[in-house]
Amino acid sequence: MTSPRKTRVAIVFGGRSTEHAISCVSAGAILAALDPDQYEVVPVGITREGRWVLASGDTSQLAIDGRRLPEITADSGSAVMLSADPTATELIVREPADGVSELAGVDVVFPVLHGAYGEDGTIQGMLEMAGIPYVGANVFASAAAMDKEFTKKLAAAEGIPVGPYAVLRAGVSLSEADKERLGLPVFVKPSRAGSSLGITKVTDWADLDDAVAVARRIDPKVLVEAALVGREIECGVLEGEAGGAPEASVLSEIHIDDVEWYDFETKYLVGGRYTVPAELPADLTRQIQEYSLRTFTALDCAGLARVDFFVTEAGEIFLNEINTMPGMTPNSMFPRMWTATGLDYPKVVDRLIRTALRRGTGLH
Repeated sequence: MTSPRKTRVAIVFGGRSTEHAISCVSAGAILAALDPDQYEVVPVGITREGRWVLASGDTSQLAIDGRRLPEITADSGSAVMLSADPTATELIVREPADGVSELAGVDVVFPVLHGAYGEDGTIQGMLEMAGIPYVGANVFASAAAMDKEFTKKLAAAEGIPVGPYAVLRAGVSLSEADKERLGLPVFVKPSRAGSSLGITKVTDWADLDDAVAVARRIDPKVLVEAALVGREIECGVLEGEAGGAPEASVLSEIHIDDVEWYDFETKYLVGGRYTVPAELPADLTRQIQEYSLRTFTALDCAGLARVDFFVTEAGEIFLNEINTMPGMTPNSMFPRMWTATGLDYPKVVDRLIRTALRRGTGLH
């Protein structure tokens, strides 16, 4: 009696964005969590230049070692590409010595890509063209959630509170009227980036231009947000099983102790202090979970998301942002929240793949 065929999963990671290293760490955790009796894994790394390679899948090479961040290079494996032909789901491998060969068809792709050229709808569009199911949000939701301007606009249209902000497109400066409206301090950030990269806290308007220049190294469109004083609370959302309604996790709180704000260093190199579940009154907890589900639905998300909020001393709730492919590293809050909810990391990964296969591609 032959054994049932394993589901072939292509884990795609690395990428061209500034979040390359964190994507590698997330991929390493997912690779370690997948049940080898159920899944055949094809690890595909993308270099910072955009070259696709068939990686080794060695999880030790995908971890942060002290202050050394992992990276995919052209030497990480053989060149590989995915055809956009929906009648062929093979990965095409190019070896200089052996020419071109094909791997068996891929059943589903797990695009563990953070930031531009991955979390922003680009790879999702390619996978839709190829007709290959994939984990996470569709093209529109990925693009809308990646762009903080449109996240705020869609959330506000749904009645979800957002804090005061201004958008600076390329070549535009902050007006005096906006300075008066926002007040100081403000946070200046790229509109389409994550992992706290390119963000500056500005306490003097004389420093604004420098902060905008830092953000524009990542994205020509910049957000200037009024600083909201309060607690930083997060919620994980998973697509419902068998087409059911999305589900919210318990909440987590990020404690900012010795730093002014939750920057890249604190997130990934030093390590922050967290409370899971967050210690909030029951009514506030329910409201944040409801806002999280409504944000997920308002942006037409699928698969998973992490939704971040500020809660003021007066109990006011403001949406900060939504991440459609949140960090999946061992220190990331999304898996921590679901573990505390009763769904451990391997079960979360398994559920994400199963819901992607059920959903397939195309309009829904």
